[in-house]
Amino acid sequence: MPDPRHSPSSINATDTDTPETPFGYRSDYPPTLLAVFAHPDDEAFSVGGTLAHYAEKGVRVVLVCATRGEAGKITDPSMTVTDLGAQREQELRNACDALGIPAPIFLDYHDSGRAERVRHDDPLALMNVDVFELEGKIRAIIEEVQPQIIVTFDPHGGYGHIDHLQVHRATSAAFFSTGHLPKPPQRLYFTALTHAVAEQIGRFGNDLDPTVYGVSDKSVVVRMDVGRYTDRKKAALAAHGTQMGPESRMGQMPPEQREAMERVFLGGENFSLGGSRASVPRYPLGGLFDGVDFVMYVDD
Repeated sequence: MPDPRHSPSSINATDTDTPETPFGYRSDYPPTLLAVFAHPDDEAFSVGGTLAHYAEKGVRVVLVCATRGEAGKITDPSMTVTDLGAQREQELRNACDALGIPAPIFLDYHDSGRAERVRHDDPLALMNVDVFELEGKIRAIIEEVQPQIIVTFDPHGGYGHIDHLQVHRATSAAFFSTGHLPKPPQRLYFTALTHAVAEQIGRFGNDLDPTVYGVSDKSVVVRMDVGRYTDRKKAALAAHGTQMGPESRMGQMPPEQREAMERVFLGGENFSLGGSRASVPRYPLGGLFDGVDFVMYVDD
């Protein structure tokens, strides 16, 4: 193992007399990544490869899902589903197994839905929940698990879904309102679509304006090459059977178009910087933990 005092990931690591564990970090402050998303399947598309990578490196990965996707559309007509929320909860658990990460934490809100499925009158629909209440639940998890790294949606919620926007707002607020903790989160990252990727997605039939939903290359602070986790990410996506069926957008694509779409989503995952309490030793960073305080050694 490299000397943690000289590894690129620990240039600003705090000096401590606490003995290192065999993995090279302080035993009282293990490297922890908290990912907060809205629905089952958000994690597989956005950060599945990154979560698999860090879990394999020995990082504790905590996935929070605000809803169970109760208002989703079943895209496989061969499936008989009596309780979509329960079905999608199990799909997410299966997806986590495929990625090699622990089972998720659910916040027990309801999916707000989209288009004709919008649940205006459901008080537990995430769109109707006080964002400060949602922030409070996320703050409690931050205090309990003490993550150095938090990952969530970008300010446009990927493609503008109201639940994604709610999670972005509450998680971003929780990062800043937990700075008083003895071990506050060190970095906040947002998932990021570059302009080029947003343009590619538009060619696949999505009406995303790349000048709104994409970010410039200079806004990308971490580029994760997750090509070696392609099989795990595909397995995680496949686990979301209600959402990835033959009537889904990807299921209706011709094979060559689907392969092109998969190349866009499976090989790399990009992140922009939402906030930092740790120094930024270089730009772009070498990984999510690059330069983070207290972590003695995390091989990004």
